[in-house]
Amino acid sequence: MRDAVIVDAVRSPIGRRRGALSGIHPADLSAHVLEALVERTGIAPEQIDDMVWGCVSQAGEQAGNVGRTAVLAAGWPESVPGTTVTRACGSSQQAVSMAAAAVISGQQDIVVAGGVESMSRVPMGSAAPNGESQPATVLDRYGIERFSQGVGAEMMAEKWSLSRSVLDEFSLRSHELSARAADSGAFDGQLAPIPGVLEGDEGIRRGGTVESMAALKPAFREDGVIHAGNASQISDGAGALLIMTSEAAAEHGLTPIARIHTAVVAADDPVIMLTGPIPATAKALKRSGLSIDDIGAFEINEAFAPVPLAWQIETGATMDRVNPLGGAIAVGHPLGGSGAILMTRLAHHMRDKGIRYGLQSMCEAGGMANATILELI
Repeated sequence: MRDAVIVDAVRSPIGRRRGALSGIHPADLSAHVLEALVERTGIAPEQIDDMVWGCVSQAGEQAGNVGRTAVLAAGWPESVPGTTVTRACGSSQQAVSMAAAAVISGQQDIVVAGGVESMSRVPMGSAAPNGESQPATVLDRYGIERFSQGVGAEMMAEKWSLSRSVLDEFSLRSHELSARAADSGAFDGQLAPIPGVLEGDEGIRRGGTVESMAALKPAFREDGVIHAGNASQISDGAGALLIMTSEAAAEHGLTPIARIHTAVVAADDPVIMLTGPIPATAKALKRSGLSIDDIGAFEINEAFAPVPLAWQIETGATMDRVNPLGGAIAVGHPLGGSGAILMTRLAHHMRDKGIRYGLQSMCEAGGMANATILELI
């Protein structure tokens, strides 16, 4: 029976908006991690059957199939195809699922999956420059004027009784864990530094307090609890994973990190929008035959602090297994690249700590979420 394994996974450092990576074209940023993946594994690019690339704002420099452009920017043979997919914030996690499905089905043998987002060069919403992209039929169905992730985060905080202090404490935890991971070298094996530009994640802040966070103004409601400090940072970054069957890995003399055990997608209320990881996790666990306690590490994207906190309440996951290296509140959320970046973090952490099963999920616009379970090899 064919399977799909992650042979290696690599990510760029994550840059702050208008920061160190803002001078790099998103196709060149993508090419950087593609080149690193080839260098680390020794795989010949001409042996790659396809490259599936996630990107959310497919406009400007990210338009025109940035996945294919990245292949060319990396100097790979013209025979290597590339495609660009979107499932909102889960785009590159979806890219991994599509790559795994292609490998398992036998349609392809070796696929690179990942994604990119340069939010400095292609601002969020660039694909819909006139604002709301939804037709009246959808807006009328829900009795709203527009969908808002920030308002959805406020709704989650209210529904799960998450106070501002709880949200801010979780956000400080994210920075503390990310700083600890960076200082201990936990990220070293997964990073492809850009010499002279950026060596490590740029957004980590040290020494914050709940009192200093209290000075930040709410961003979406005057009396709200969501602000810049407990939401993900706007960022630039890319990640890439080499996916093939166990048999193909053996033929190439490669030792995989993890097997893609289960991959699902789910959807929930598009108004509150951010609750999708809850049903997606339940669906993944049911399909896999595993329980929440079988999972030794979770990556639940920190789009806003209420997302992983509400998810933890509903799933009963052990909190110290959730985002053990920090998350997007600390290092940033380069939309189309985040799924691949989180999976890179998860796979390397599982190998470093000998964790058998890991689960990743992230909220997505439209109320959707991908969930993927990895099994350590």
